[in-house]
Amino acid sequence: MIKLYGIKNCDTVKKAKKWLDEQQIAYEFHDFKTAGIRRDIIAQWLTQLSQELLINKRGTTWRRIPENQKANLTDDKAITLMLANPSVIKRPVLDNDGNISVGFSPESYSELLL
Repeated sequence: MIKLYGIKNCDTVKKAKKWLDEQQIAYEFHDFKTAGIRRDIIAQWLTQLSQELLINKRGTTWRRIPENQKANLTDDKAITLMLANPSVIKRPVLDNDGNISVGFSPESYSELLL
C-alpha cells in the first residue's frame, strides 16, 4: 500500500494527491501536522534519505527554529527537531512499499509508480 505523508494545505501535497487520484492509484494519506508523526517512521526515512533531502531549510518553520537547535544536526537531533516541528519536513513523503521518496513531480511519480 502506498502511503503519502504531508500537510493537507500544502500545494505540492495537493498536486501529488490529485495526480494519484487521476492515475487511479490507491493510497493512504497521513497529515503529519494534525495526526503527528512517529520517531520510528522518521528514523526509517533517514535510512534512505539524507537530512538535507528530508528537512526543508527554505521554509519559514526552519527560519524560526533557534540556531543552537539547527547546529551540528545528528540524525537523532534531526528526528527530534522534525518531531517538534513537523512543518520542517519536506513534502510530500511517499512510501511505496518501503521505498521512500520526497517531493513531487508528475515525471518522478510516473517513474516510481507506473
